[in-house]
Amino acid sequence: MKYAIIPTLASLALLSACGKGGAPADKDAGGDVAVVNGVSISKNTFEYYVQGVTSKPASEATPEQKSQLLDNLIRGELVAADAEKTGIAKQSETKAILELARLNVLQQAATQAYLKDRKATDDDLKKEYDAQVAAMPKTEYHARHILVATEQFAQKLIDQLDKGGKFEELAKKESMDPSKDNGGDLGWFTPDRMVPPFSQAVVGLSKGSYTKKPVQTQYGWHVIRLDETRDVTPPPFDSVKDRLGQIVEAKKFKSYTDELAKTAKIEKKL
Repeated sequence: MKYAIIPTLASLALLSACGKGGAPADKDAGGDVAVVNGVSISKNTFEYYVQGVTSKPASEATPEQKSQLLDNLIRGELVAADAEKTGIAKQSETKAILELARLNVLQQAATQAYLKDRKATDDDLKKEYDAQVAAMPKTEYHARHILVATEQFAQKLIDQLDKGGKFEELAKKESMDPSKDNGGDLGWFTPDRMVPPFSQAVVGLSKGSYTKKPVQTQYGWHVIRLDETRDVTPPPFDSVKDRLGQIVEAKKFKSYTDELAKTAKIEKKL
C-alpha cells in the first residue's frame, strides 16, 4: 500500500473522521510517536491522521500502514520546518492559506460541538418539509423553443408559424440551441430552472400556443411553444429526511452565528 507524503493541511479529512466518531478512545492518548529535530509528533495527532486517511481507527491499521503513515507525518514535519526556515511560511499567500485553513477547521469543529445536543427532531423535520413543499413551484412545464441571434429573424419564424409552419421542423433547421436535434424540446422543467424572461414567457402561454413576440435572454432571441403542464409532486418525506436534517441543522448553526455577529464589534474596510 502506498501513501503520498502527508498533505500538511489534511484538516478536512481529519475533521471528517472526527465527525464519524473521531479517533479511537484510547485512555493512553498522550505521549509522542516521533520526535523530529526536537519537535514532537503526538500520539493524538497520529491517531487522527490514521483515521482520516484509512477511515478506520489506528488500532485496526496494519503495522505496515502505521509505519508508512508515520513516515508521512515525519516527512510532513520536515517539509514544514524547512518552509519555516526558508521563509515560505511568512509569504503572504502561505499565511492566507494557513489562516483560512485555521478558520475552516475551527468552524467545522464548532459546528459539530454546537449541534451535538441540537439534532433535528421529528417535529423540526416535519415543519421543514412542509415549508419546503409550500415554497416549491406548483406546476411543471413541457416546452419547445427556437433560439436565434436576432429579433428580426425570430419574428420571421413567428410569421412562418402563423402561416402554418411546423415548430419542430423550424427548430431543427434554424435553432442555435442543442435542443434543435429534438425539435427544440426542452423536456419538463419548473420556472425557477429557467432565466426570468424565458420562464415568464412560458408561464404566460396556454397549452399548445407559442409566443407572438420574440423573447430576449442573454442567450439570444427565443420563440417558445408550451406543449403541456402538470402538477409538481413533492418527494415523499422519508426520501428527503436526511437532507431535511442537514437543512434544519444548518439553520440552527446560522442562528448561532447571527447572534455572534450581533454582539461583535465589526469594522468593515472594503
